[in-house]
Amino acid sequence: MAVDFYVTLEVERSATDEDIKRAYRRLARQYHPDVNADPAAGERFKAVSEAYEVLKDPRKRAQYDRFGHAGVRGGAGGGAGVDMGDISDLFEQFFGGFGGRQRARPSGPQAERGADMRLKLRLTFREAVFGTKRSVEVVRRETCETCEGSGAAAGTAPTTCPQCGGTGQVRHVQQSVLGQFVNVRTCAECEGTGLHVAEPCPDCRGRGRSQRTRSLEIDVPAGVDRGTQVRLTSEGEHGRYGGPPGDLFIVLDVEPDPTFQRDGDDLLLDLRINPADAALGAEIEVPTLEGVETVQLPAGTQTGDSLRIPGQGVPHLRRTGRGDQVVTVFVKTPEKLTREQRDLLEQLRSTLPRAEVVERGSRSRFWDRVKERFS
Repeated sequence: MAVDFYVTLEVERSATDEDIKRAYRRLARQYHPDVNADPAAGERFKAVSEAYEVLKDPRKRAQYDRFGHAGVRGGAGGGAGVDMGDISDLFEQFFGGFGGRQRARPSGPQAERGADMRLKLRLTFREAVFGTKRSVEVVRRETCETCEGSGAAAGTAPTTCPQCGGTGQVRHVQQSVLGQFVNVRTCAECEGTGLHVAEPCPDCRGRGRSQRTRSLEIDVPAGVDRGTQVRLTSEGEHGRYGGPPGDLFIVLDVEPDPTFQRDGDDLLLDLRINPADAALGAEIEVPTLEGVETVQLPAGTQTGDSLRIPGQGVPHLRRTGRGDQVVTVFVKTPEKLTREQRDLLEQLRSTLPRAEVVERGSRSRFWDRVKERFS
């Protein structure tokens, strides 16, 4: 004779949905084969699950209250309660089936790798060229030190979720004229973890991780540029359920320099010279990032000509050597002259040709160099 489902769950017929849910959880924990070695526990657990499957559904419960077991098994003769196909699939959500099927025990939550994080860091021009050490503050989720990531309060431990039996998924089986349909979805009770936390940790509120602010030392290598990423392995968010932490990526930004401009690993510098040095040639002092360098300016230097100082550019990132410093020369015409300077220039002018037509090809090449410099 079929046992009354209300008697199986040890509740009154007037029990609310919440009463039925609480009763099921209590009995499932009591008779779950993982915690109860009694050979009869499996059958008792199966009966509890069968009763709960009907009474938790308002439509099925109404049919059961009106027609009894026949109302929830499609009117088929023989046997009590849900037919064996339904019982098999319901039982499988906890154990992977019974009889000839292989029994799969709940595996619990899978380890999850922590999320990667990104943080922007602004450097001065010289810090980017020569490298530096900087401290940054990182706000990230870390494994809770109070519960060590379990999410449970001190003195307690998570238990297997009674709703899904530790699988993290709930299967709903429906019969139709076309056969049996199984709908699998994440368990709403444990949110897919397979664990039930009766008393959450007060620090992380049962999440297993809490937010912390950490100060980290960043070793920025020489030669970085805007957009370069420095990767700090395992300095991202901590993983869940024993999973490894993610990585922290520092995305660099670089302040512009008022004097120098970067072109790859070369440094560009504009320098104005007087007409006499341009015509006669001279030793001139050129500023670099590491001091002043004396450079020989050839006689007859024209505006737009460039000088190259080897090895005074940006260090190559992650390899030896450096780029060059390229100095573009602009001849500056004096705007105010002393009497002596004027007399000397008058004498010079009398010995030089006056206006001269520039061939279009020569003019084009000159302005192409100037445009390229400022583009």
